[in-house]
Parts: sequence; C-alpha cells; structure tokens
Amino acid sequence: MDRTKKEKLVAELQDTFANAGLVVIAQQSGLTVAEVSDLRAQMRDAGAGFKVTKNTLAQIALKGTKFEHLADQFTGPTAIAFSEDPVAAAKVAAGFAKKNEKLQIVAGGLGEQALDAAGVQALAQLPSLDELRGKLVGLLQAPAQKVASVTQAPAGQLARVFGAYGASN
Repeated sequence: MDRTKKEKLVAELQDTFANAGLVVIAQQSGLTVAEVSDLRAQMRDAGAGFKVTKNTLAQIALKGTKFEHLADQFTGPTAIAFSEDPVAAAKVAAGFAKKNEKLQIVAGGLGEQALDAAGVQALAQLPSLDELRGKLVGLLQAPAQKVASVTQAPAGQLARVFGAYGASN
C-alpha cells in the first residue's frame, strides 16, 4: 500500500474516532466475506459501523483522540465497531459474537473510559437510546391519558343518567 493510501486511511479512521461515542475492538479471524457483510448490515441497521483495520494505521489514527488509551489493544487480526449511540455498536457486536465464535470482543472505549470485554458485554445489555426514548414517551403519555379519561368520565356519567331518566319517562 502506498503512502497516500495509508494517509487517506489514517484520516478516515481519525474522523471515525472523532465522531464516535463508543468504539469496540474485536479480533476477527476466519470470518467469511458473507459473515462480515452480514455483520456490517446489522451494524448499519443499528446506526453503527464496522471496519477491519490495520493495527499500525489504527494506532496512528488514535493519537490525539479520546480513544488514544486503546492503542495497545490493537494486536492480531483486528476490527472496530463504532457508533455515536453509546450502546448500539456494543449490542450488535456482542450479539454477533455470541452466535459466531470467529469474532471475539477484546476491549472498548466509551469516550475516555476504557472498557474490557466484560464491560462491553455489560454495556450491550443496556437498552439503546431509542428504546429509552420510547419508554420515556410512554411514561409521559400515560398520565395525559389518565387525565383525559378522568375529565371525560363525569360527562359520560351525566349522559348515562340523562339517558336512563329519559327512558323511564
């Protein structure tokens, strides 16, 4: 690979690290093209990304980023999963690794916080940002629905009373 291609890859990786809220480092040995394509599709659907990296280029790209502490984790056949959402990449990577032994989670970084493999697995158990938003909206809507039903109840009762009174006459 010539120098300009390497510089371009380093710049792309730096951009990836700058925009990511979470980076998961995984070792992937023996994954087929179909398996990697499937994993990338799952990541895309979750709003995350997956890249196979050259270790030395990734270590260069990490310099000056909030994930710089992960540089020593890049050994062997390495790939990174990343997302702005602090849970999405971990959730997809952990789910894929559970089904496929060829992908092993090594470490991760949540901003400047370093995570080991168990930390990434624990993070994967948390609900995603969208799931939390959905729960919050549900909680906010429930009291409004109760207020609406309480305010409509007296009018409904009054209508039933008038209806019963009119039917008896």
